[in-house]
Parts: sequence; structure tokens; C-alpha cells
Amino acid sequence: MADEIKYEYKTVQAVRGTDGLVISKMQKDGWELVEQVQGLLRSTLDFRRPNRPLPRLLIGTAVGGLVILAIVTCVATALEDGGGKKDESNKPTAVRASVEPSASTPTTPGSAADEVITPQNNREFAALLKTSDSCDSANPDFATKYKGKTVAFDGSIVHMAPHGDYDTRYDFLLGPGDKGPNTGIGPAFKYEDVNILDLKLTGTEIPATVRAGDKFRFMAEVDEFTSKQCLFFLAPVSTEVR
Repeated sequence: MADEIKYEYKTVQAVRGTDGLVISKMQKDGWELVEQVQGLLRSTLDFRRPNRPLPRLLIGTAVGGLVILAIVTCVATALEDGGGKKDESNKPTAVRASVEPSASTPTTPGSAADEVITPQNNREFAALLKTSDSCDSANPDFATKYKGKTVAFDGSIVHMAPHGDYDTRYDFLLGPGDKGPNTGIGPAFKYEDVNILDLKLTGTEIPATVRAGDKFRFMAEVDEFTSKQCLFFLAPVSTEVR
């Protein structure tokens, strides 16, 4: 049908917590949100918008230009080949680039949205890891500002206990540095109700289990800070043996 609306589609991946900003930006550009799928760290957003028809004058000009270009190309080809047929057996095949962004290169506004926060690239996080009070106001401030972001730091298991009545699920208390149960600085980071597989252990020698005092490179997603317990909740992303 001549009046049928034709759409163009785009898939965008956004780090959790930035969905609203991405959706707002896309809608300002005329895109309509079709589907939103939440992941552990990222959300997949599918958009569409109507193809914008070219003005008739522009279409006529473009068609005329293409006709002229085709004539010139044919004449040039005839002069080059001397009217004979050219062997195109070795002609490279053109590859059409996909317009859809790949999952490995999410298109979120600004590269900072995908950056893993470390003490080396974020002064607030560096200061947070050195605070002597786990109830310091810097904890809720950081948790609110960076909720849903990914942080990474060298630390150790301060305490480990079964979660409720479970035998294979645990609550972990983590701290920066290498002192394990003797850690005296930084937030009281907590993984709650996770098993060993949830830690996603990596490294050259992966242990069958873990215990208090073990040292790791923790990569985790910022969740929330509870002022009543002075606990800074994280969700494990990966745990590299050090």
C-alpha cells in the first residue's frame, strides 16, 4: 500500500541506571521505544521511527542526477574497455556494513557510561576506599551517584557466613586491601545471598571454595548503602584471584 508506514530500527545497549537518559535522547531524535530488556549490567533497548520521505523536488533532482551519472559511467566504461566485455572474475565483492550496533560495542551516550570505576580513574572512589569510618556520609553519597555502575578494586574477604539456613549460599563482607578480617579502612562492602559460582572466579588457579582472608580483584555493580547497618551492598560481576 502507498500509505503504509515504513520504519527504520535501531538497537541500543545502556548501562543499568542510564536507561531513562538514553530513552529521552532517542525520543528527542524521533525514535519510539518498542521493547526494553533488563540485564544484570545492561539493558537492551529497541527503537523504531518512520522513514522520512524525501521532498518531491529533492527526489526529482536525485533521480535526474542518478540518470546523468549512469550515462557518464556507461560512456567512461565503453571508452575504457574499447566496447569489449570486461572480465570481472577477480572483482572484489562489496560488503554491506550493518547499521545495527553490535552487542560488544554498546551505543550509549558518552564513553564514560561504560567505564569501570577504579581508584586510579575516580578520586571519589579512591577516597572512599581509604575512609576510616564505614558509616561515613561519603558511602551513601557515592552509592546514590553511582548506583548501577561497575567498580573494581583490590581487596579481601573480611567475613563469610551462611545466608540464613542455606549450606551453599553465603553473605560476604569485603574490604579494600589485603588484611582480611583485620581490615580497618574503607566501606563494609557486602555480597548478600550468593553462592561460590555467583562470584565468577577467574585467574590461573581458581580455588574450589573461598574463605575469610582470601585476596581478590573484585569487580562489582554498585547497589545501595543502608545507613542503619552501615553496609554498602554490591553485586558480583567477576572475582579475580590475586
